[in-house]
Amino acid sequence: MSGAAPSEASLWKVLIQRRSVQICLLILSVFLVAAILADVVTPYGPREMSVRNRLTAPGATWLLGTDEFGRDILTRLIYAGRVSLIVGFGVATVSSVIGIFLGLLAGFFRVLDAPVSRFIDAMMAFPDILLAISLVAAFGGSVANVVLALSIVYAPRIARTVRASTLVIRELAYVEAAHALGTATWRILIFHILRNMVSPVIVQATFIFAYAMLAEAGLSFLGVGIDSETPTWGTMINAGRQYIGIADWMILAPGIAITLCVLSLQIVGDGLRDALDPRLSKEV
Repeated sequence: MSGAAPSEASLWKVLIQRRSVQICLLILSVFLVAAILADVVTPYGPREMSVRNRLTAPGATWLLGTDEFGRDILTRLIYAGRVSLIVGFGVATVSSVIGIFLGLLAGFFRVLDAPVSRFIDAMMAFPDILLAISLVAAFGGSVANVVLALSIVYAPRIARTVRASTLVIRELAYVEAAHALGTATWRILIFHILRNMVSPVIVQATFIFAYAMLAEAGLSFLGVGIDSETPTWGTMINAGRQYIGIADWMILAPGIAITLCVLSLQIVGDGLRDALDPRLSKEV
C-alpha cells in the first residue's frame, strides 16, 4: 500500500540532493518572501508616478528603471509577482479539488466512467489558451474569475491522473476487503484510494501551478485577464513592447521574472516526481 512511498524526511533528503532543485527552491523562496513583504520591501507604491522620471534607465535610484508613466518597475514587478503567485496557487488548489472529484467519480463508479470521461476528453479537446480567453471573457476580469477560469481549464489534467490511478487501486485486495467488511463508500474513496494517489496529484498540481502563472501572464498580455489597474507581469510586458529599443528594461524585468518562476516550478516538479516514485528515487 503506502508503505513503498518515502517518508517525509527521506523525501526531503532525496529532493534536495539535486543542486538544480536547491537553486530553484531558493529562487521561489525569494519571490514568495518578496510578494508577502511587498508593502515593506518596495520603495514606492505600485501606482505612484513620477512623470519627469519616465523611461529612466536602471540606476541607483531606480534599480530596474521606470516605465512610461514614471512608475518604479521593481515595485510593480514585486506586486505583480504577488498576483501571479496567488493565481498559480489558487488554480493549483481549485483545479486539484475539481479534478479529484471528477477522477474519483469516473474511476470508481463504472456507470459514471463513460459520461465523465467523455466530458473530460471534450474539455481537453479545446486549446488551453482559447478556452481560458472564452471563460475569462464570460466571467469578467478579476483575480477570482481568472483563477476560476484557469481551474476549469486545467482540472481535466488532474481528473485523468486520478481516474487512471483509481482504476488500478479499486481492484486491489485491500479495497475489496473494505467492501466486504461493509465500509462506507466515502471512506473507501478517501482513506483507501485517494490517500494512495497523493504523490501523482501533488506532482501534477506543481506543474499546473507553473502553467497557471504562464497562462495568467498570457491573458494579461492579451488584455483579457486581470484589469489593467492591477500590476501583472503580462500587462508590464504588453506596455513595454511599445518601447522596444528605447526602454528594453520594461520588458526584460517581467520577462526574466516569468521565466525564472515557471522554470523553477517545473524543475521542482520534476524533482518531486522522481522523489515520490520509489523506482526513480533510488536512482537520484
